[in-house]
This record gives sequence, C-alpha cells and structure tokens, in this order.
Amino acid sequence: MNTAPGFFDLQVNGYAGVDFNSDALDGDALHRACARLANDGVSGILLTIVTEEVEVMARRLSNIRALRERDPLAQQIITGFHIEGPFLNETAGYRGAHPADAMRPTDADAMKRLLDAAGGLTRLVTLAPERDAGLKVTRLLASQNIVVSAGHCDPDLDTLRAAIDAGLTMFTHLGNGCPMQMHRHDNIIQRALSLCDQLWLCFIADGVHVAFPALGNYLRAANLKRCIVVTDAIAPAGLGPGRYTLGRWTLDIGPDMVARAPDGSHLIGAAITMLQSAANLQRHLGLSQADITRLTSANPRRALGMA
Repeated sequence: MNTAPGFFDLQVNGYAGVDFNSDALDGDALHRACARLANDGVSGILLTIVTEEVEVMARRLSNIRALRERDPLAQQIITGFHIEGPFLNETAGYRGAHPADAMRPTDADAMKRLLDAAGGLTRLVTLAPERDAGLKVTRLLASQNIVVSAGHCDPDLDTLRAAIDAGLTMFTHLGNGCPMQMHRHDNIIQRALSLCDQLWLCFIADGVHVAFPALGNYLRAANLKRCIVVTDAIAPAGLGPGRYTLGRWTLDIGPDMVARAPDGSHLIGAAITMLQSAANLQRHLGLSQADITRLTSANPRRALGMA
C-alpha cells in the first residue's frame, strides 16, 4: 500500500518494544523506536506522555526532549509532544487506563510546569473540559497555539460548546475513554458528533476500540474532512502477541493486538500500527486510498496547522 507522504500519528505512547513513558528510556531505545516507525511508513508522530504525578510527567518530558535533541532521526520523527492528562475525569469508565490517584482538576501552574519541561515541543494537550474551571487552561493553551483536545471526559453539551469557544478544537479517540454502557442518546459520543463541524474527531481503527460498523457510522456522520485516525500505540505495537510490562500494568496481548486490563474491565491503549490501521480502513470499511491518506496523513497535519 502506498503510504506517501507518510503517516502522521497524533498519539504514540510507545513502539517496537519501547515504552515512551518509562523512566528507563534511553537514547538507544528512542532511536530504535523511531527507526521502526520510519520503516513502517510513519513520517511523524506526537510522542504521548500520559497521566502520572506532575513531577513524574515533567521529568519524562524533560528526558525525552534531551534525548531527541541528540538524535537527528528522533528530531525528524518526533514532531512534538501530546500530553494526555493528568487533567481528566477520574470517574470509573471515563478514566480508562489512566491512574485515578494521579488525576486532578486543571491547574495553570501545573500545566506551565509541563510545558516548560517539554521545552516548546508541546503540540497537543488532552483534558476534560468539565475539570477545567472557567476553562482557564484551555484558554492558556490555545493562546500558545497548542491544540486542545477533549478526552476521558463527560462534559454536558453547554460545557463542550463553551470549551470550543475557549479554544478546544479536537476530541481524543472518540468512542473510547468512556464507559461500556451509557445513556443510549445523551452521551459524550453523540455530543461530540453533534459538534463535528467544529471539532477534529480522532478514532482508533483496530476494530476493538471502536467496532468497524460503528466506526463507519461515525466517519459518515462526521464527514472525513474532520476525522483523524490514530493508533494510541503502546510498546508492543509492531511486535505481535505476547506478555509485556508497561508502567503499572502486566499485559497479555492477543492476536487482535489489543491491550486489556487483567480483569478485562477496560482497554489499555492499542498495539496496532498505522500500516495495519490503513489496511483495516480498506478491508473493513472499503475506503479509497485517497480517503485513507486523508485520515492518516493529511488531516492530522492540518489539525496541527502544518498544512
């Protein structure tokens, strides 16, 4: 499959056995992951740091920034950072795999600390609008041309509209970061879809995070012009089934390449690649190459103001 001009993935937590959220991450491992990404047709990513105590997240951002500065390939592949958390909805179902004990309401000083640690490389922040009192952090980020995305959240429609007015422009992995069972009509998926003309909507295309019939419905409802496919890849991506230790979790990855909590209560990222995502979009949804390129390459760049 032709991947030119190269996939662009807004949400990558790890790859090829390398966990980007590990305190043990070193330059060799980061280079190895970037080389494998490039080999798999990915020309750019937002390296994603997820919820932990702010001090821990800042340390990881600072370390990766320093490693990237010493590696031309890492500079080429890692366009910037996606900070996912810690300002998310800690309610069970909405928090997903993010640790509840590290989640918190938004705090401008904490956000600035993370931005400083990232050294100007932050391109995207996922937060819960209902946890952002007065939408102050949303406005702070938007004023610095950082994309603000809703995710792991349950704002009502008025709050979501107010967040858009304050600078929110995206929704992170819609259809995930929410309970398996919700109100059949008044739920966060329907609210986001109702505002799809004002939001970039991101989806994981592994067929498990969002079943393919539902994904097809969402893409048709939202219009491909406003949709993006991400992997939400964790370290096993590109390796295949097996047992892996990632942060606080020991995971068994099966043939479907989906990471599940040991009790099966929720998903913990995906182990799919962009190549596999593109193949799924063609095989299961019948999308054309032009539409696949739009979802996996052109639209994510546009959402970041790169095209």
